[in-house]
Amino acid sequence: MKTLDRYIVREFLRSLLLFLVAFLILSVIVDFFEKIRMFLSNDASLQQMFRYFLFALPMLISIIAPAAFLIATLTTFGALSTNHEITAMKANGISVYRIAAPVLAVAVAFSMLFFLFTEFVTPKANENIDRIIRVEIQKQQPLGAFTQNEIWYRGKAGIYNFRIFEPLSNTIYGFTVNEFDAGFNLTRRLDAQRAVWQEGRWHFYGLLITRFSPGESPVIERREETILDLPEKPEDFLTLQKSADKMGYFELKQYIDKIRREGYDATSYLADWHGKPAFSFVSILLALIGVAFSLKTERSGALARSVGTGIVVGFSYWIIFAFSMSLGRSGTIPPLLGAWLANMIFALFALYLFRQVKT
Repeated sequence: MKTLDRYIVREFLRSLLLFLVAFLILSVIVDFFEKIRMFLSNDASLQQMFRYFLFALPMLISIIAPAAFLIATLTTFGALSTNHEITAMKANGISVYRIAAPVLAVAVAFSMLFFLFTEFVTPKANENIDRIIRVEIQKQQPLGAFTQNEIWYRGKAGIYNFRIFEPLSNTIYGFTVNEFDAGFNLTRRLDAQRAVWQEGRWHFYGLLITRFSPGESPVIERREETILDLPEKPEDFLTLQKSADKMGYFELKQYIDKIRREGYDATSYLADWHGKPAFSFVSILLALIGVAFSLKTERSGALARSVGTGIVVGFSYWIIFAFSMSLGRSGTIPPLLGAWLANMIFALFALYLFRQVKT
């Protein structure tokens, strides 16, 4: 690596570390004041609170890292421009593209590491956060378990088993209810193709009812549609369904394949699956935008202006990404397009800025 490259990378990494730490501290403070009432009302110990914030760090880093990367790029090249170092480089025949190359190389490496981080660290940390809050702090007893094949839940009416719970539509697919008597003998089994929460009640479709009596053959009854008053509500099952943020890229792909094999709609999970690499590699686009924006003119740029620009651009990306992802999850647009639409828009924006740069 040439001396110039080392110099630019060193200044950039120094800024990146500074903004990562600053944003992380700010995020922890905000999260603390959001959770303080919950901690106090449940008499959480200092150890529990410390472990919560320790496991919350990966998710916070995942959220703030792209914005920190953008602002570090803006401040680094803004400082080079302010000190007329960009002008000196150009005078020595170095193009702006060559000047930007070290930071873009770091952006590529950072994106790959960021993907691995969100694949192996963040999902496990999110699982630990849920366990600390619900089991250790709120003292909730775990009533069920999630596996790649099915979900088991110990309900008030018996033991439930279902294949998939879709929170967006409050629909359970492959729902089985096993009812027992006081001696834990199976008395009735309900097998439904799906159950939908509508107007405060569970509507079962494609229902097969099997009644068991000692010494007698089972009695089978079929119903196309019926309403059953189970005591549980959708939110009771929500904690069991493993959300996309608690699964890595490859685990989520296995879950999607399982849903498809069983004939269920995997659209919402497909959007999240495509969204994981899309969000991981946004740092490359933000680095391009940061470099182009800083080099577009060679006026002196203050730190406050660079930070302000970074916040505006980063916030804009978050809005567009969240909106397009919601469209992809709902099936309004293809999941792949929903995941990559924000990146496509910002790639065009970066291209436009680079065409305005004076080489």
